[in-house]
Amino acid sequence: MVLYLVRRVGSAVLMTALATVMVFLIANQVPGDPVLAQLGDLAASDPAFVAEFRALHHLDRPLPERYWIFLEGLVHGDLGMSIATQRPVLDDIVQYAPATVELATAAFVLSLAIGIPLGVLAAVRRDSWIDHVARALSLVGVSSPTFWLAFVVLAVFYGGLQIAPGPGRLDPSALAPPTVTGLFVIDSVVARDWETLGAALAHLVLPSLVLAAATLGLITRTTRAAVLDSLGQDYVRTARAKGLTEWAVVIRHALRNAWIPIVTLGGLAYANLLTGAVMTETVFSWPGLGRYTFRSAVAVDFPAILGITLLVAVVYVAINLIIDLSYALLDPRVLRS
Repeated sequence: MVLYLVRRVGSAVLMTALATVMVFLIANQVPGDPVLAQLGDLAASDPAFVAEFRALHHLDRPLPERYWIFLEGLVHGDLGMSIATQRPVLDDIVQYAPATVELATAAFVLSLAIGIPLGVLAAVRRDSWIDHVARALSLVGVSSPTFWLAFVVLAVFYGGLQIAPGPGRLDPSALAPPTVTGLFVIDSVVARDWETLGAALAHLVLPSLVLAAATLGLITRTTRAAVLDSLGQDYVRTARAKGLTEWAVVIRHALRNAWIPIVTLGGLAYANLLTGAVMTETVFSWPGLGRYTFRSAVAVDFPAILGITLLVAVVYVAINLIIDLSYALLDPRVLRS
């Protein structure tokens, strides 16, 4: 177990180190001139002003030297100063990250709570009406563009039926709960502010459903395929021959041995939800990392783009490490590989 853990953690550290190089190179190949984006044509026409701006943000240095400055800052927890907000990038990330974590977690919980049971039912009742419904929902969820689905849901439930709250984490007149974690649902519970808790949950419903649509389809399909494969194995036939009920066979044997592909996809899906909520956050005016990333890209804000891209890489490496470690708990044979 110790050797397995050391190997996986070592691989994660190496991947993170390589990610800093790739992220830095990619971020510095973004098309556009930050001078024009931030200063405008009039200010950019002043050579002295442009030189001062480039020196302030190290844009006048050679690429290897800029990378070394980036690494030195990274070691001390400094991701640089945002050109657009004039604040440390790390401070911006800390400010916007809780909203994205709350939205992504809600979407992920919905995906698991609906997708796994639906996938199991579809596998057990193969080619029945519930199997056809599950496959149809999976196809629609995976195929529907996020921005289109977000506009439709917002137009129908907020604009048309008026049974859902508008965009944002809370109503414009509502006050956010005292900050503990930055997650409004948790902070409302800590403050025992049940009115704000209800409002926060209501505002989470539509964006989390939209964000969960594609992930729900993938989890449903993966669960169905994994359980179907398990149901065809010899140990399932042996369990049935022993007189176990069908659902005991499915839950205790088939589903238990189908967890590895479900955990693999689920972990990667959660990473994707954390890092790919740009469209959903933009349409629903959700003040998270997705909107911050979009604004940084439009403003050609190199430090912010670099910090966000590095965060995305670290999230994927960390979740892949958690997935690898979970394999040892789900299947001890992995330790011998």
